[in-house]
This record gives sequence, structure tokens and C-alpha cells, in this order.
Amino acid sequence: MDIVVTGGRGQSGRWIVERLAADHAVTCLDRDHPGADGHSAVDYRALDLTDPGGVFDVLTEIDPDAVVHWAAIPVAGTRPGVETYRNNTLAAHNVLTAAGRVGARVVQASSDGAYGFFFAAETPVPDHLPVSEEHALRPEDAYGLSKVVAEEIGKTVARRDGVGVASLRPSWIQIPGDYPCRDDDYVSDLAAGAGNYWSYVDVRDVVDLVEAALTGEVRGHQAFNCVGPDNALGRPLRELVAEQYGEVPTDCSVTGDAAAYDTSKATELLGWEPTRSWRDAADETVSPPEV
Repeated sequence: MDIVVTGGRGQSGRWIVERLAADHAVTCLDRDHPGADGHSAVDYRALDLTDPGGVFDVLTEIDPDAVVHWAAIPVAGTRPGVETYRNNTLAAHNVLTAAGRVGARVVQASSDGAYGFFFAAETPVPDHLPVSEEHALRPEDAYGLSKVVAEEIGKTVARRDGVGVASLRPSWIQIPGDYPCRDDDYVSDLAAGAGNYWSYVDVRDVVDLVEAALTGEVRGHQAFNCVGPDNALGRPLRELVAEQYGEVPTDCSVTGDAAAYDTSKATELLGWEPTRSWRDAADETVSPPEV
């Protein structure tokens, strides 16, 4: 396949680019060009994704089979809220609209931030555990709201242009050998991870899901949780929620040290399931991408 990846020089995007470049023709769109430091098998284009004309020109020129839209301001609070919202929504609109026009299927980065748990003024107990993709989306912050809007853009493009759009909702992405969710100050403070119910995901599991969504059958728009196989504290989740919030949802079927998010939809539709636990990956030595 000819695949365009936006944000492919970011912390997680570079892992996606390296994996896809092994089997596909990949063009990476990012704000900066790496010059001679880029991956030898990847074509790089420097581009402001908030410029609709530039995005349309590049995608119509390349005419890719698929687009992985991974570019965004990634975390709430790192930039002013209006800048985060503007950048993320405009980029999603431009990239997905152009992808639909050329008939390219889309995989885009949404986030568990779309549910509105992590950055809420007061983190709520979820309606049900584990949290499925059908849970209500109630963000109170610009980042989470931008992801909800990006998913709505995906629904629009899928309806109008007949392309499949998969919106992946990763939790806190960890890099093998560098797992801040296992730092002493995080593990010792129950409140530190309460906003996403102590969830995380290894970047390689994220890449696996991107690849599964590119090659699997996605009809219309579909959202998929992308979360590790267990919680970062290694304790029974029901116990953690009760201790932190004083209650658990009436609708609660989690057992043991499970993650708070349900990933069965991705398993059923795409054959994906998370396989990397912090127990092995937190101290694992893995060569970083060349990108």
C-alpha cells in the first residue's frame, strides 16, 4: 500500500512509520523535514496540516491507499486550550477531508481523553467498568473536545465519501524501557493515575492496532479502545476504584488487575489484542526507531 502518515516524527508516530515502512511505501507529513537523519525508506514532506490547500495538494498528488493521521498537540495543558483545539480540529478536518476525496481509508489518533475522565475538574466514576466504546463522551477540556470533534469529522467523511475510518483511543502511551507509569511517585500515589484509572498502553501494541485497522475491514466510522492488558499498579481494579472513589459502578464486571477499558471490540473486528504488560516492558531494552 501507499500510506501517508501525519505526525510521523512524534514520540509514538515514529514507531508507526518504522513498522509500516518495512512493508509499504510511506510518506511522512510533519512540520519539519529531518533531512539526512530520516528513515532511508521514507519520503518526508514538511507541511502545516492546518493549511487546507497544502494538505489537499499533497494528498491529491500522492493519491495514497490509506492515511494514518497521527499529528496533534498531544496533551492537554501543554499549550493554551484554544491553540490545542484549533490545531487538532483543523488538522483533522483538512487531512480526513482530503483523504476522503482521494478515496483513502483512514486510521486516526483519537484518545481516551475523549471520554472526559482525565482532565475533568473532578474525575467521575465511569458509568460502567470496563469502559467500552459506547460509554458517553463528556470532555471538559480543549484536548478531549478536539478528539471528539475529530471523531465526528471521521463519521462525516465515512458517510460522504464511503471510506472506512478507524479512530483509535489509546490510553497513556509508554515506550519500552521508559515506563513513567511505573515510576515510584506514580505507583506510590493512588491519585496520580486515577484520572484514567491507572491505564496505559505500550507503543508497540498501538502500532499493532494501527496495522490491524489498515488491513482489516472497517465499515463506516469505528472507534476502538487501545489499552494495555492490565492496570499499571498490578492490583485488583475494583479495589483501586473503591479505595480512590469510595464506590464502584453498579455495572462492573472487571476481575483481577484488569485494565479499566474494554478492548474486545478491536479483538472481534480486527483480531487485535494487547500483549505487552509493564511487568516485562518497563525494563525492556528495544532499539528506538530510525525515523
